[in-house]
Amino acid sequence: MSKPEKHLFRFKKFDVDQRGCIMKLNTDGVLLGALAEAEKPQTILDIGTGTGVIALMLAQRFATAKIDAVEVDEEAAVTATSNFNNSPFADKLTAYAMGFADFFKINPENKYDLIISNPPFYIDALASPSAVKNLAKHAGAGFFEELISVSLQHLSPGGILWLVLPVNTAALVKSIAAQRGLHLQKNITLHSFKTDAAHREILSFGVQQLALKQQQFVIYNAPKVYSEQYQRALANFFIVF
Repeated sequence: MSKPEKHLFRFKKFDVDQRGCIMKLNTDGVLLGALAEAEKPQTILDIGTGTGVIALMLAQRFATAKIDAVEVDEEAAVTATSNFNNSPFADKLTAYAMGFADFFKINPENKYDLIISNPPFYIDALASPSAVKNLAKHAGAGFFEELISVSLQHLSPGGILWLVLPVNTAALVKSIAAQRGLHLQKNITLHSFKTDAAHREILSFGVQQLALKQQQFVIYNAPKVYSEQYQRALANFFIVF
C-alpha cells in the first residue's frame, strides 16, 4: 500500500498540493474561504493566495465568478497555478506572481465585488530566520494601510473586503479602515472552545455603512471533537464531514 501524500490535501471537489508553500493550509484560511459572504460576486481578488485554497473554495461556492489571485512568493504562485489548473475550476482562476500593489499598477481599472486575504500578521515582529517565511508572515502596519487604500480604490460599488486576523492586528486594521472611510460590516470572533477568548477575527468591510453584524464561532466542542458550527461551515469541502 502506498503511503499517503503528506503534501496533498484532498477536498471534496479539488486537491491542494502544498509543496513550495511555506504557509501551509490552516484553520484560519479555510474558515475565511467558507464564511466570507457576497451577493453573487462576479469578480474576486485573493491577495496572498499561497496554495490557492481560498480562491479554490470561492470558485466552488460562486459558480459565475472570475477569480484573480496574487502571490508575491514566486514558488508559491507556481504551486497555486498548478492547483488551479488541476481543479474543475481552471477556467475561472488566474494566479499572478506579484504583490497586490504591482498587480494594480498593471491593472489600474480593475474592480472587484469581493477582495479577500489571509494576510501577513506579525506586525513589526522580529525578522524570521527564513526569508520566505518572513515574506509570508511578517508585515508592518504599512502593509495594512496600503491594503485598505487599494481596497477602497478597487472595490466595486457594494463590494466587500474580507480578512482573517489575530485579535490585536484586527483592532489595528479596524482603526485604519475607519480612518480611511471603509466601514466594518461583520465581525466574527473565532474561539477554539466556547470558554476560550477569541484568537482570530474574520472581518468584512465595505464602503456602505451598515448595521454591524457580530458572530461568535466555536471550533471545538471538546479536544479533537469539532463543533456542529465548524462541521456545517466546511461540510461542502472537507471529506471527513
